[in-house]
Amino acid sequence: MSSQLNDPELQVVAVVLIAAIGLALGLALGVGIHQARSGVSFAPAPVVGGPAVQAAAPTPVAVADDASVVVDNGVVKFYFASGQADLAPGALNALGEAISAAKAGKRLVLSGFHDATGNPAMNAELAKQRALSVRAVLLGAGVAESRLELKKPEAMPDMTDSNAEARRVEVTIAD
Repeated sequence: MSSQLNDPELQVVAVVLIAAIGLALGLALGVGIHQARSGVSFAPAPVVGGPAVQAAAPTPVAVADDASVVVDNGVVKFYFASGQADLAPGALNALGEAISAAKAGKRLVLSGFHDATGNPAMNAELAKQRALSVRAVLLGAGVAESRLELKKPEAMPDMTDSNAEARRVEVTIAD
């Protein structure tokens, strides 16, 4: 038994195996930290091109601090949780008409908004990150970058009941 512990080939195999396990754990941890900090998901983009999505009547924005998406007269409105840039479930489905329009040669305009409370520079940066999250979904769905226009984030006045309207990104179809 002691001859197996002193076998140099077995020692090399053990070191390589331990190193490979350490690298895999380090990679998994690094990816997890990156996703948590940037809100980026490495999940494959859903396939677009199924049945057309019917635009439902606009629903009122929830007062709760949750992400949501609403299609209102062809304008896709993404509402974000406070301090977050994560898209609500159903984002890709809500963008169906806009994606089709962009692939047919139309331009899409992404407009970000933020509230007037807190640090204005941080709010503008968060509004930009939210618009970039929407942009990433559009690019993942096959929309050419040349068909996308990002507008500078706009500050909304203080709202007495809820700042949800200020925490949004709108996607409109332009000529």
